[in-house]
Amino acid sequence: MNQGTPYPIQFFGCRDDGCLSPDQWKALTYLSIKKAGPIAGDTGIPGLRLDFNSGVRLQVPEGDWHVIVSDYDSGMVFYDRDVSETILISMEKHYVHWQVEVFRDGIQVFAHVLDLSGQHVHVDITSPLMGDTLALLPYIPCLQEHYHAVVSSFCPAKPWRELCHHLLPGVPLKESPDVDTYATYRLSAGYEMPPLVPIDTRMIPLLQWGQTILGLPEPARPLHWPASRRLIEEPYVCIAVQSSAVSKTWLYPHGWDAVVGYLKRKGYRVLCIDKEVHQESGQLSMDCPGEAEDFTGNRSLIERGNMLAHADFFIGLSSGLSWLAYTVGCPVVMICGFSLPWSEFFTPYRVYNPLACAGCVHDMRYTWYKSSCRYKGTEKYLECSKKISPRMVIQAIDRLIAEKASG
Repeated sequence: MNQGTPYPIQFFGCRDDGCLSPDQWKALTYLSIKKAGPIAGDTGIPGLRLDFNSGVRLQVPEGDWHVIVSDYDSGMVFYDRDVSETILISMEKHYVHWQVEVFRDGIQVFAHVLDLSGQHVHVDITSPLMGDTLALLPYIPCLQEHYHAVVSSFCPAKPWRELCHHLLPGVPLKESPDVDTYATYRLSAGYEMPPLVPIDTRMIPLLQWGQTILGLPEPARPLHWPASRRLIEEPYVCIAVQSSAVSKTWLYPHGWDAVVGYLKRKGYRVLCIDKEVHQESGQLSMDCPGEAEDFTGNRSLIERGNMLAHADFFIGLSSGLSWLAYTVGCPVVMICGFSLPWSEFFTPYRVYNPLACAGCVHDMRYTWYKSSCRYKGTEKYLECSKKISPRMVIQAIDRLIAEKASG
């Protein structure tokens, strides 16, 4: 395989690569070569170059070379061969404590163990979703602190870049790694590209994706949200009824109307902070509830975050605005059935119905992201969302209010 590189490419991996489709191989090659750029790391040996941008990458010139690539911690060997005029690239793009040993004419001439300390490291946050971005963003300072690395990052979705600057003002946003970048990691769900993650991310909470990909010892803490001035004097609650997928929404008939009415009787102003006042998906529509105050529209995420920072609590879905509420420290009542209660961040006010069909996103037999519900066209269609009653939500609200009152 040669993609405009000086030598043919040879992939190797820690796991069996036979399960990748032709499209996945094409994407893997793009990430490894075009996206990662030329191999720039100087080993001190003419023609022998090494870096860890999108996996371990070793450029081997002509000669009687033998290369051993292993995991330094476990001692497991993943490549042990004679090689010449070849570019070796690992399939794995997540953190591995790589050890590279190079021999010439039977004598070791080069050895290197991955060490991020003091090195330039680039992190790509690849998801277009706000929730994923906010869940992964705290791992940038974790990477800096744990490995003592100099980190830059890239967020492809322009609306979330404002949040990146607001939460991590000292981290530069760059479209691609600098030429002297030592290592690059992609923070991604990895659903369509298994080599990006060490385990299937459907098996762990979203909060642990970054921890797992970067090889960190513990989950990241929420980032600090800068203080802002309160603009609404009365007690208020924020809600959001829309999400990126219809399967994430709450579809109990008139459920939102019942909850908004209950909150108003409790003395709260209820502010709907969705981006749109109306959203449609097929024959289903998600509208700002009639009795809620319409705070939708083209407001910045910083403005929405500041509103949440002063709200008594937030009621929403498994969506980006719930993650924004979590980030600013606002208590969250999350209504969701398509995922299990451990899937997102922890909130004691998670509402789902375990008696209904639920948690399909974690079903290893089913590829959730390609379809909203496997039971489309039947009575069980989106049952996980339709079988959560207003009473269940109000019970969570009452617990939250009581616990806030008790301090």
